[in-house]
Amino acid sequence: MSRSGGAAVPAVAIVGATASGKSDLAMAIARLVPRVEIVAVDAMQVYRGMDIGTAKPTPAERAEVRHHGLDLVAPSEPFTVADFQQMANEALGSISSRGGAPVLVAGTGLYLSALVNHLELPGSWPEVRIRLEHEALGDLGAMFQRLETLDPVAASRMEPTNARRIVRALEVCEGSGRTFSSFGPGLETYPQSEITQIGLRWTRERLAVRIEGRVHRMIEQGLFGEVERLAGLGEFSRTARQALGYKELLDVLDGLCSLDEAVETIIVRTRQFAVRQDRWFRRDPRIRWIDIEMDSLEALPVLAEAVMA
Repeated sequence: MSRSGGAAVPAVAIVGATASGKSDLAMAIARLVPRVEIVAVDAMQVYRGMDIGTAKPTPAERAEVRHHGLDLVAPSEPFTVADFQQMANEALGSISSRGGAPVLVAGTGLYLSALVNHLELPGSWPEVRIRLEHEALGDLGAMFQRLETLDPVAASRMEPTNARRIVRALEVCEGSGRTFSSFGPGLETYPQSEITQIGLRWTRERLAVRIEGRVHRMIEQGLFGEVERLAGLGEFSRTARQALGYKELLDVLDGLCSLDEAVETIIVRTRQFAVRQDRWFRRDPRIRWIDIEMDSLEALPVLAEAVMA
């Protein structure tokens, strides 16, 4: 699937690491500006039933403010960047047709890049991918050499030990008949965009404290029971199973660790994930960063100015 070709719609995106307060800030601006509608840019909030662990807006918040991008598929179903891009472009068009003001709450950098940069996205060829993943278990070096022959530009952009990226590039080369690198200029370009981006920047120490508190609250709210219930309904897709909190608590259900051990692992991995998110977003020179001391609502004046511009 390629880009949906949605019309350029002015919007404002709130970006930042997990637990930085993006959703609270989005709800605050929606209460201040009634025409605001919120679009979730989150790879895990698309899954139905994965509510507590993804910090999904509450039913009350969703009744108060129209949200998009939530509960799109079951955890057992695949959902791609291209699927998100199409959904988000349709949502932006719908909001614009009502005279609304879209506010994106963006934690998944690749999803936001697909939307902001109008990336041309290659399709998927599951049978080819499965075969290549099996080959990668054997001789990854030979696969990388094959990629260097088929698409030297793509090969130059990745490490020869990154099996996931090598498999994906070869899948596209074989499945589409085009080089992987021919699908747009990649993620290292930052063209002008109709989407204004505002970033919430915490010190790493303060964010670590917020992450630990949030993980413990999720456990208190019943995250383990949520995972247990979803596991009883069927298999998680490969993507859904990797969601922070769910992966570790599935290990508890499988008898691989205790609940206390899983909670500590969730905290550590979430902090590591926040660092990766921060590094991703900081590469984008178009983002206006707001240093937050105590509460994400400190950024509300800047956000309001952008939304009402």
